[in-house]
Amino acid sequence: MSTNVFKLFDLTGQVALVTGGSRGLGLQIAEALGEAGAKLMLTSRKAADLEEAVAHLQARGIDARWIAGDAAKPEDVQKVVDETMARLGRIDVLVNNAGATWGAPAEDHPLEAWDKVMNLNVRSLFLFSQAAARASMIPRRSGRIINVASIAGLAGNPPMMKTVAYNTSKGAAVNFTRVLAGEWGAYGINVNALAPGFFPSRMTHGLLATVGAEKMAAAAPLNRLGDDDDLKGAALLLASAAGKHITGQVIPVDGGVSAVFGG
Repeated sequence: MSTNVFKLFDLTGQVALVTGGSRGLGLQIAEALGEAGAKLMLTSRKAADLEEAVAHLQARGIDARWIAGDAAKPEDVQKVVDETMARLGRIDVLVNNAGATWGAPAEDHPLEAWDKVMNLNVRSLFLFSQAAARASMIPRRSGRIINVASIAGLAGNPPMMKTVAYNTSKGAAVNFTRVLAGEWGAYGINVNALAPGFFPSRMTHGLLATVGAEKMAAAAPLNRLGDDDDLKGAALLLASAAGKHITGQVIPVDGGVSAVFGG
């Protein structure tokens, strides 16, 4: 007998750990999962930002708490996972959203900036996925991992965008998702990625100010940028029983940009 469609999206009783969850796309995803009934653990580097985000979520009736940590450091990752397990008992959903970018021509891109972007955008995905799988998902033979990639990982950049490390890291996130899905399907773990297009955020502020939001929006078939709700539906699909037969996939949420320009 089939399940009621609303129950398929219900996350009541589940625990979601969201990295980079204090603002922007991470906070938007956290809202979606919390509104669907999940208990939330948010993590990022800055305690003040986390406190503000958790207060925002709690004001919406969402069960949320936080742990500060650097997603690029193995010891911090393990601390976050261990404390989540100690306080909440399980990790059903891991959202790997923490990330950084750096703008510079490829020929002048600083090595230390390359390493910073790679460590946060790629290494942290591996560290958090491995730690959460070992602690909860593999023993329970169940779990959902959602990696936040980008349409920047699906194709090249126009000349105005000089973000070689960021694009390369997001391409790595896409293939990491596919590889992990193939390996961990045996444990009942679904691994997928979201590939957002342009959303107003701290990360995109400089580009939108330089190029212009209207011009960026005009490049999308839907003639708009992403807003505060546009990742919620796709994130909830991948986190819930509604997406139980989806793994190894990358879902662009970009107003159609990747369909027109490749990816």
